[in-house]
Amino acid sequence: MSTYQLTSEFQPTGDQPRAIAQLVQGVNGGEPAQVLLGATGTGKTFTMANVIAETGKPALVLCHNKTLAAQLYGEFKAFFPQNAVEYYISYYDYYQPEAYIASSDVFIEKDLAINEEIEKLRLHCTSTLLSGRRDVVVVASVSCIYGIGNPEEFSKNVIFLAPGHRYSRNNLLYQFVQILYSRTEMEFTRGSFRVKGDTVDVFPAYADHAYR
Repeated sequence: MSTYQLTSEFQPTGDQPRAIAQLVQGVNGGEPAQVLLGATGTGKTFTMANVIAETGKPALVLCHNKTLAAQLYGEFKAFFPQNAVEYYISYYDYYQPEAYIASSDVFIEKDLAINEEIEKLRLHCTSTLLSGRRDVVVVASVSCIYGIGNPEEFSKNVIFLAPGHRYSRNNLLYQFVQILYSRTEMEFTRGSFRVKGDTVDVFPAYADHAYR
């Protein structure tokens, strides 16, 4: 049974019901590829949202640029407000690779600017995928094909915490340091933790608030 909850004031009309039925049949039948053709504004995104809801499988929506990815992310968030809709695009606002201009004998150093909000969304995406949830829609640009490395190695750097469980304070602090979280007593920001006696506060790199 699907765990997706599609929210919309509209119902499929015209050719959409037939397209949805055929696409769902293809997915459930193991078809390796299917194509949905339609002009701009004919409801292809809504059609695919219905397909995702009916099949109940995690979905990757791959876009060819950031602008379209942002648009689709907003649309799928509206269609699935109760489910996990994640965003995974390149976190570079600006990237200048190092270069050498032979004609003028000039070496240009690498320069870049990272968007911290997008970096947070990328980390939240990987956190959700590793949580084991099945109701996940990831809207991504081609940035996702570069991946995060070996999933098994990545999962080794994940700390699972749950209410009511008991943890060794020193072991927990050691694990935070191992995954490159920084200890602070001053500015408490994402990717850091602080300690006061037996109390440990941690601010996940993918979250908007800290945990104690």
